[in-house]
Parts: sequence; C-alpha cells; structure tokens
Amino acid sequence: MAGGKIKKKGHPRFKRPNVGRTKRSRLKDVWRRPRGTGNKQRQKLKQAGALPSIGYRNPGGVRGVHPSGLREVLVYNPEQLGSLNKEVHAVRIASSVGAQKRRQILETADKLGLRVLNRPATNTGKR
Repeated sequence: MAGGKIKKKGHPRFKRPNVGRTKRSRLKDVWRRPRGTGNKQRQKLKQAGALPSIGYRNPGGVRGVHPSGLREVLVYNPEQLGSLNKEVHAVRIASSVGAQKRRQILETADKLGLRVLNRPATNTGKR
C-alpha cells in the first residue's frame, strides 16, 4: 500500500435541499438531511440531487489514506513518532499542540525522515 499516489472513488457534491433557490440564500451550503414530507430530495428523485449513502464509501484499503499513498497519523507529542514507519505513515500534528511542542515534533520527524502533512510554510522574507 505504501508508495504511489492513491485515487479514491469520487462522489457527487451533496447539497443541502433548496440551497440554490434564491440568489442570496440565507442557507449555508452544508449538508442537512431533508426531513420534510414533500421533499423531493428525501423522496430520492434524480433531479433533486444525491443523498449521502453507504454506497459512496471508499474501499477499506484506501480509507484513511492520504493522496500521497501514506496513512495519516495524528500526533500530539514527539514520543508518538517513535513507533512510526516513514514508508507507511505520514504525520499530522494536532491543532491543540502548542508552538514549543510543535517545534519538537518537527525536529524529531526530520530526524526520523517522516513526512509532516501540516508543516508550517517557510518564511519568504516578505512582510
């Protein structure tokens, strides 16, 4: 599984019912299940748009795999990097990790040759 790029199965963009009905809709374009008795999308009429269902799920082999072909692992501290394999795993630093520990994780990952997916952008020198 390690190595080459992964192409997951596609699925349609699941749109909230009636989201495009007015020019400036007050509805946000986030999925909400249609529950109305007369709702065409709930009735699964083709022109009303697709509903999320189990049939759109990706095969188990590619689920949780980054497009680079590596399995994503969420890391909270540098000690968690010791058990990872650079051919199989890619590191994503948790958002709750502070700056000091983030620096330590980045240094340890560089030593071990692990790929960090949310590495901060390098300073370009521009203000």
